[in-house]
Amino acid sequence: MRCDLHLHTTASDGTWLPEEVVKNALKVGLDLIAVTDHETTNNVIATEILAKEAGLKFVRGVEISANHNHKMFHVLGYGIELENKNLQELLHHNEGLLERKDEESIQILAEQGWSVSLAEYACYVNNRRRGGWKALNYLFDKGLCTDVRDFFTRIFIKENSLSFPVFPPVHEVIALIKAAGGVAVLAHPASEIHGPGLSKTMSEMSKEAFDGFECFHSRHSIDDANWLKEYCLKHNLLITGGSDCHGKFVKDRELGKPVIYLEDLNLGNLI
Repeated sequence: MRCDLHLHTTASDGTWLPEEVVKNALKVGLDLIAVTDHETTNNVIATEILAKEAGLKFVRGVEISANHNHKMFHVLGYGIELENKNLQELLHHNEGLLERKDEESIQILAEQGWSVSLAEYACYVNNRRRGGWKALNYLFDKGLCTDVRDFFTRIFIKENSLSFPVFPPVHEVIALIKAAGGVAVLAHPASEIHGPGLSKTMSEMSKEAFDGFECFHSRHSIDDANWLKEYCLKHNLLITGGSDCHGKFVKDRELGKPVIYLEDLNLGNLI
C-alpha cells in the first residue's frame, strides 16, 4: 500500500482542489493519503469523501505552525476531531497572525522604498488556485519577486526587518492536537526550514511530547530518513512520511515522492 501523508490543497497554499488531489493520487498509484493544510481543515472533509468514493484510504490531518526557542516548527496533527473548538480557535489564531504579518510586511517594504502600498494590497484579490498566499502573489504580480525561493532568500529576510510571527509554543500545539483526539508528529525534522540541522533539531524536539516524527519527506536525504526511522523504532514512536506536495506551486515536491509503503511506517491506530 503506497502512502503520502503530507499534502496541501487550495485551502492553504496548494494549487489543487480536493477532486484534483484524489485524481492525481490515483494517477500516481497511491492507496492512502492525508490532507495536511497549513492552519486550516477546510478541505479535509471534501477530500475524504471523494477519496473514499474512489477507493482510497484517508487520514484527517492539519499542519500547524509553532515556536520553540525563537524558531518556527511545523507540527502535523493526524486523526483529529475537526469540530474541536479549541483546535479550531488555534487555527484561526494562527491564520490571523499570518494575515497581520503579511500586512505589516507590505507596509515595511513600502517604507523601504519598494513599489508597493498597503492600500493597494488591501484591494488586491488573491487567486487561491495559484497556490502560495496573498502577499507572495501580490509581489509576483508587481514584478518584484520571481518565485517562492526568491521571496524567502531575498525579500522575506531579517535585513529587510521581515520575519515570521511568534506562534504558540510547540508544547501547547501538541497538547491541543492530543486534546482533539489526534496524534502530534513533527514535520520534516531534517528540512533546512529549521536551520540548525537534524542533530540540533532532534536534540530540542526529542524533549517534547511528540507521538512521532515525519521520517520520510521530499527534502530528506536517505541517510536522514533512515536515522529518523531508527530513532522512532528505538523509542516506539509513530513513523510517518509524505511528499509535502503543493500541486504546481512547489515544483520539486512531487506527489507520491519519496515512494513510501505502509510497511515503512508505523501509523498506530490511524488506519
